[in-house]
Amino acid sequence: MKYKTIRYGFAAAVLLAMGCSSSRQHNFSEKNRLPIDRKVDSVLKLMTLEEKVGQMNQYNGFWDVTGPVPKDGQAAKKYENLKKGLVGSMLNVRGVKDVRALQKIAVEETRLGIPLIFGFDVVHGYKTISPIPLAEAASWDLEAMKKSAEIAAAESAVAGLNWTFAPMVDISRDARWGRVMEGAGEDPYLGSQIAIARVKGFQGDKFNEFRLAACTKHFAGYGFAESGRDYNTVDISDNTLHNIILPPFKATVDAGVLTFMNSFNELEGIPATGNSYLQRELLKKDWKFDGFVVSDWGSLGEMIPHGYAKDLKDAAMKAANAGSDMDMESYGYVSHLADLVKEGKVSEDKIDGAVRRILKVKFELGLFDNPYKYCDENREKEYTGKKEFHEGVLDMAKKSIVLLKNENSLLPLKKQGQKIAVIGALANDKTSPLGSWRIGADDNTAVSFLEGMANYKGNQIIYEKGADVALGEPRFMLETKINTTDKSGFEKAIAAAKQADVVIMVLGEHGLQSGEGRSRSDITLPGVQQELLEAVYKANPNIVLVLQNGRPLAIPWAAKNIPAIVEAWHLGTQSGHAIAQVLYGDYNPSGKLPMTFPRNVGQLPIYYNYKNTGRPSTDNPESVFWSHYTDIENTPLYPFGYGLSYSKFEYSNLKLDTKTLHKNGKIKVSVDVKNNSTVDGKEVVQLYIRDLIASATRPVRELKGFELTEIKAGQTKTVTFTITEKTIEFYSARKIWEAEPGDFQLFVGGSSMATLQADFNYSN
Repeated sequence: MKYKTIRYGFAAAVLLAMGCSSSRQHNFSEKNRLPIDRKVDSVLKLMTLEEKVGQMNQYNGFWDVTGPVPKDGQAAKKYENLKKGLVGSMLNVRGVKDVRALQKIAVEETRLGIPLIFGFDVVHGYKTISPIPLAEAASWDLEAMKKSAEIAAAESAVAGLNWTFAPMVDISRDARWGRVMEGAGEDPYLGSQIAIARVKGFQGDKFNEFRLAACTKHFAGYGFAESGRDYNTVDISDNTLHNIILPPFKATVDAGVLTFMNSFNELEGIPATGNSYLQRELLKKDWKFDGFVVSDWGSLGEMIPHGYAKDLKDAAMKAANAGSDMDMESYGYVSHLADLVKEGKVSEDKIDGAVRRILKVKFELGLFDNPYKYCDENREKEYTGKKEFHEGVLDMAKKSIVLLKNENSLLPLKKQGQKIAVIGALANDKTSPLGSWRIGADDNTAVSFLEGMANYKGNQIIYEKGADVALGEPRFMLETKINTTDKSGFEKAIAAAKQADVVIMVLGEHGLQSGEGRSRSDITLPGVQQELLEAVYKANPNIVLVLQNGRPLAIPWAAKNIPAIVEAWHLGTQSGHAIAQVLYGDYNPSGKLPMTFPRNVGQLPIYYNYKNTGRPSTDNPESVFWSHYTDIENTPLYPFGYGLSYSKFEYSNLKLDTKTLHKNGKIKVSVDVKNNSTVDGKEVVQLYIRDLIASATRPVRELKGFELTEIKAGQTKTVTFTITEKTIEFYSARKIWEAEPGDFQLFVGGSSMATLQADFNYSN
């Protein structure tokens, strides 16, 4: 039903403020001529201090709207605040029926009728699930990632939602941190491009009923938690903050993101929620961000155990003064902010500034034009699980797969006449492939690996579980228990392997072994899976190892011994179909790693764009006095940007049209890439640059460009890049972004280990 009028709600309030009729019913089209800023100011003038503070208050879903009204306790208090207009947003309320019921209270029962904004963690899909974001990043396909976000936005928007807490743009170099699955990996350039694509996918060009407000998170430094332990302290240099961590955040501001979320960690000893430099100086002043900032769950209250605030009232004061506009589930603002204003500890101007930002986003979403814009039950039924959504996430899943090893061309598999043993509990799992942060999806809705393989009828499949990965059924809010003792299925798995021409072992992490709160100190194959792999290898070494995981794993034994390894991540709803199509060669893998794979956990954090140090090597092979380990080499197991294909690509003829980059000038870089195989394929051609001498030391190389290009069998393509001053800018020792004169090296190839090299000079 199209929304037309409300009972003395916002429309009447605005029209009264503009000197118009005071009738108790008004058509919303009457106010559409007003600019948003004037509309916001008109509402603000009518609001009491308490109502303003209410807009800064966000509650988690506290009440089953199909049940009785809460009579006592915290739920009853929240309900009364909702009816008083003291709630600006709800999270984790989904489905048109429930959203409409709560919106009806806000719009039709409160004094001003200001609509709620409904938020949810739509991280990589709602019901129809795309690959986890780290997997999507492995595609290096920006258009596909934009489309994935569009699918997630559409399916969640028709369920009544209008705000997602995504994208997470935290750069991280430590695979122990569980939330690496939620981001784009270790590189600020790739991360920035992906962040832009996802913001544009979620938000679109205009906010129709199939788009969401995006939320850039977590601002800032969360991915650098010490020891990779979630919620831990962050202590980094200004150089690292500006050159590595902040670029993807700035990119989303430039892309028009509507909201930001601050982070749990401290920075320079100040928790991000109370950090005025991050929120007021950098984000709102320097970057001119005009959306609003929401705290992460309870992070306002967490400033107390941080040792930064003495109590909730003190925390509310510090967060509001620092520029945190909306309090998620700490109850600090709604409980104390009005009193803090009356006591002169927080200025009402700061409250007005926060509320203006919140109201502006609601206007931009169209919630004031029609508060029930996202509440169409027929549309919800029509679009949920739509066929086109499944086709889209299947395409994304195939593009996310990375081929790590393929000795003797074991892959692709023959389609006829083989006996294939499939081993591993994950092969028959329909929930784990959904991954973490898919809280809108239903369990058992993923296509399992076995189901995907069943589409190919020419081979005989034998399945044996071998061993469980987890004990019991993992749950989102609970620790996942790992199977470290039960090997009772080994014997049957070994027997199946002995009968087979090829063994496919599906091993890795359950989908809920990565994600928030799921840091691991040991990132090898969990539980008894390594023992299972080695036992099966003794019976039949002709193994294809399919990894399903949410983070880089340390698999040195497999890398040395197993002939074919496929990184298949947690690929979402269409996981099994995607993997099977790659294994059988109906899709030629083109993924590249967005994050370095270590040889063992002792190398962490490990990343390609490291600093050289004063002792990077030694001429004496027996010397101990250089930067190294005594028990393992420095190099990674698989480097950033690495990934194989069923095609073979060769690079040659690297050219620069000039060796000198002048101020306001440019250099054109070209390279020939030949597909020296009989299989059409796609290659991610990567450009890296090194600044040899600078006012502050620079990494050994930095990604500065990439192009995903399709090259036919036997064909050669010339790929070009353009280098400008912007390309070589960095946050210098002078604490500004600038390009410094000097000498540079560039490298082009298929990974961060590219060896094709040229030199140029910048002169301003």
